[in-house]
Amino acid sequence: MNYPKVYTSEQACPINLVGETGQAVQISIHAPSQYICANCERILPDWKRQPFLRVVIVLQQSRYELVKKTAEVEIEKERLRERFMRFGCDLAFNLRDRGYLTDLIDPRTGYPLLSHPGAIPHDDTAVVKALLNYPVIKNQCRVLVHPDWGAAVYPSVLISEAPPIVIEWVTKGIASMHGWKEIDY
Repeated sequence: MNYPKVYTSEQACPINLVGETGQAVQISIHAPSQYICANCERILPDWKRQPFLRVVIVLQQSRYELVKKTAEVEIEKERLRERFMRFGCDLAFNLRDRGYLTDLIDPRTGYPLLSHPGAIPHDDTAVVKALLNYPVIKNQCRVLVHPDWGAAVYPSVLISEAPPIVIEWVTKGIASMHGWKEIDY
């Protein structure tokens, strides 16, 4: 099956990483989708009129395709959520310490972790589809189809006002602290 390739608006290519278990992680930085622009204050009510937002998409390769609801799949989703939360908190606090408003979205709930929840949740799958143009399988829950990993992909999102170059630099440092090594494709 041929899947579309990744193109981002802010960088020539995504940050490609691999964890200690051999599972891939792909991180890309984007201008916000139209949905985020239109609904920012409804998703993040603490953020008033932030003119320069960036969306950081973190895709983790799963051990299983995430199309069926089984005990193994639910355990894997929770494991990947926890990995993102640890990484995302480290990244968000590092960027906040540098003076940049930053928050991560809980993949399970769609609500920000470090800000007050808004009137509407964020939809990671919809944002990844909008920004990376990945296909989505619609079943019990919507599942992304990655060009290399198929449906074995766990999406998550962080939002920041930091410039892309700062996000990229800090991301690479934090990733190495989490056992993720950068690889070239």
